[in-house]
Amino acid sequence: MEFALAHPALKAFMCGSLSGTCSTLLFQPLDLVKTRLQTLQTGVQPGTARVGMMTVFQNIVRTEKLLGLWKGASPSFVRTIPGVGIYFSTYFTLKQHLVQGKSPGAMEAVLLGAGARTVAGVLMLPVTVIKTRFECGRYSYGSVTGALRSVCQAEGPGALFSGLLATLLRDVPFSGIYVMFYSQTKAALPEEISLTVSAPVANFFCGVLAGVLASLITQPADVVKTRVQINPQVRTLQAIASIYVEHGVDGFFRGAVPRLLRRTMMAAMAWTVYEQMMAHTSIRRCFVLSQ
Repeated sequence: MEFALAHPALKAFMCGSLSGTCSTLLFQPLDLVKTRLQTLQTGVQPGTARVGMMTVFQNIVRTEKLLGLWKGASPSFVRTIPGVGIYFSTYFTLKQHLVQGKSPGAMEAVLLGAGARTVAGVLMLPVTVIKTRFECGRYSYGSVTGALRSVCQAEGPGALFSGLLATLLRDVPFSGIYVMFYSQTKAALPEEISLTVSAPVANFFCGVLAGVLASLITQPADVVKTRVQINPQVRTLQAIASIYVEHGVDGFFRGAVPRLLRRTMMAAMAWTVYEQMMAHTSIRRCFVLSQ
């Protein structure tokens, strides 16, 4: 415990990993449904009947059983647990250097969120590619390591970084916008709320609001990212053009509802857990130092 107290960046990593574990287990079905919505009906012309979220959900349960909703959970765990930990430890380190413990302003919050997400996104991109392929149902990988080996042998190591541009265009703005809305909304709350037992609830609802806004703004980039990672021979601009030709503008918002639900709840949960655990650590550090 003294080691964790002496290394707050490590504590931030541990807090992020814990919240990532819980949120992945709870919300993996939403991510699966989102990916299936974004990858079905290729070649369908605009104006034809669209398959909705509940239809996809029912089809998965009918054909793959209830546990099929957690398909892709293993790469999700491999990606999210260290990924969220890397994100929060990077965020904490950047915050210490940029604002030195003060509450960040709007632009500082954008830079903090964007910087942390860039580091985590690039480091975890190979697992993100494997996760997307697991979820789409078009590949029959047996394990995460087997999938990594198969992609390297069949397509070359570069395929593990397919969709890098689209991923960064999705994740970096999402995180920057999220942290800005979250920090500014939380700062606008009455100060006495942060001193009561209602603080975690208030933080959670600030996170929900920030997540909704950030998810809607970055949804088109998520659709493009999915298309490129499933078809690595397709470039980002080609994916944008094909989505528009096949589905029109609506195509860029496929899977918006399950993604909004998942990203909003995951981010709100992650930040609530992070804030509470870091605050608890600060209190314990002060207690230890006073002894």
